[in-house]
Amino acid sequence: MLLRFRVANHRSIRDECELSLIGPDHGDGNARVTGLRHDGHNVSALPVLGIFGSNAAGKSNMLSALSDMRHAVRTSFADWTKLPGVPREPFKLDPACAEETSLYEVDLSLGRSGTRFTYGFELSDERVEAEWLHAYPGGKRETWFDREAGRPDAEGGEFVFEGGGFKGNRELLVSVTRADALFLSTAATLNDPQLSALHRWFLDNLWLVTPGEDVGHRSRWTLDLIEQNAKDGYRERVLHLLAAADIGVTGMDVDPETGAVRLRHRTGDGTDTPLDFLTEESFGTHAWFAFLGPMFTVLDKGAVLLVDELDSSLHPTLAAEVVRIFQDPKANPRNAQLIFTTHDATLLGSEVLDRPLARDQVWIAAKNRSGATEIYPLTAAHPKDGENLERGYLRGRYGGVPRVSAGEIARELSWQEEKATA
Repeated sequence: MLLRFRVANHRSIRDECELSLIGPDHGDGNARVTGLRHDGHNVSALPVLGIFGSNAAGKSNMLSALSDMRHAVRTSFADWTKLPGVPREPFKLDPACAEETSLYEVDLSLGRSGTRFTYGFELSDERVEAEWLHAYPGGKRETWFDREAGRPDAEGGEFVFEGGGFKGNRELLVSVTRADALFLSTAATLNDPQLSALHRWFLDNLWLVTPGEDVGHRSRWTLDLIEQNAKDGYRERVLHLLAAADIGVTGMDVDPETGAVRLRHRTGDGTDTPLDFLTEESFGTHAWFAFLGPMFTVLDKGAVLLVDELDSSLHPTLAAEVVRIFQDPKANPRNAQLIFTTHDATLLGSEVLDRPLARDQVWIAAKNRSGATEIYPLTAAHPKDGENLERGYLRGRYGGVPRVSAGEIARELSWQEEKATA
């Protein structure tokens, strides 16, 4: 399970930001056991974390940073050599950041034994400036490797291996690691068994769902699950959740030759009629159908799903149900995790949706005066027990909302109209 993510100098994120999914010490009912212990206490991880904030606050950039870290691990060995430099997006509002490194680091619990690993790297425009992997078997730190860019003649950098935790062919792996490739990617490509296990975590996790543009791809994802897993009942699973969403779907027809889908809808006379999926279904139906493929995949793998703007295509009630699916140990037995961004304050309230998020699962993104993103947990604002979080958030008590007074935009528009006609 993902425990923590740290990033700096990425898009709107200038200074270091940290996102933590470690459960509260008091034993929140939503948190899951990781098998880790710290200072004599069990360490738990949250299955869901929501990032709230105003438009352009940098919420999406936290998810893109996680996704870009995954992409770097997957592609640095094979693809970066084809590029003019190392792909990254440093903070642009401060020119000095172009000369500074971009940092990415995850803490995670891996394997059945629940061993904690910390893996991260720093990138410049030309090379990997630093990379590290630390393991904590039994709670004691082992440095599997520490890498620094070092001298220009040290092609892959200077490496330090401490102890016997990492048992791979160190000399060979170091010799074939390019300055512009990650050691983890290189070792996995050469089938090192230990590092391949961590590499597989990145392959199977951090799936990013973005609003709008990837709906067609994700719809195909859902269809592929239905077609390729007929014996596992995916068709029935998808159909049940389509029906549960109360969008009028009663059945599904799939053309065995073309794979074309026609959803059947109930009619006023008690019968049902099929609608062509591509041309006759609503955007809301497309959005929910497209969401099911990634969600089922992540639930089945026990992976991490990143959803940008959960509320942009799902009704608040459906968005709340998605949160509850990941919170429910029976619906989510493999400890999959959901990290999402949203503007939907009803997920914080209890009057309408019976608040699906605990206060420990809420983070706030905000821009400071220099235009850089800051991110912090809601608990840093010290809300009182029983406080109405939805109301407090909308009133700006915790930050992360636009600093716009009621009617200000309308007054500005009226003033411009008056000026234009004067």
